[in-house]
Amino acid sequence: MIFFVILIILTFVAQIVEFFIPPLDWMFNARIYIVPIIVFYGAMALPFPAVMALAFFAGFMLDAVTAQVLGSRVEISIGWSILLYAVLAAIMHGLRPLFIRGRWEVHCLMSGVCTSAILLSQYLMISFRRGSLFFTREAWWQIVGPGIIAMIMAPLAFWFLHYLAGLTRNPYRPDQDASEAY
Repeated sequence: MIFFVILIILTFVAQIVEFFIPPLDWMFNARIYIVPIIVFYGAMALPFPAVMALAFFAGFMLDAVTAQVLGSRVEISIGWSILLYAVLAAIMHGLRPLFIRGRWEVHCLMSGVCTSAILLSQYLMISFRRGSLFFTREAWWQIVGPGIIAMIMAPLAFWFLHYLAGLTRNPYRPDQDASEAY
């Protein structure tokens, strides 16, 4: 339970920190997203109800930041990212047996893919609501770039979060003996 509270606090802090990280000019203004990495680690290291609570919290925070109303038109509805985070976190939780065996490679790759999926769904929602769907080179980089960055950041972030899980004696953290048994 302590680790869950720590993940909630880290998610809140990361959402604020993301505003102060400037876009990467050399990657067509792609941004760095930290919250999905924290949520996807939580999907591996927490029981399913806690995973859904963490996904709800992260999705609610993303909705609070990205909800857009232009005139009488709603471009990004409130609630869509809660559902998206819940689905993606459930998929990551389904890959938990690999995590228990100490195999994090798939989760690191999936963190990047899922981060890009969040941005792609956001872009598609705005495009469909505006009635114009087109992909430019910059749009692709702003969707795929953060996913690549998340794949690169995930191993270090997962290691740090795994260390915190050990400090808090998270009961869902696989111990050394269980990972060696496979």
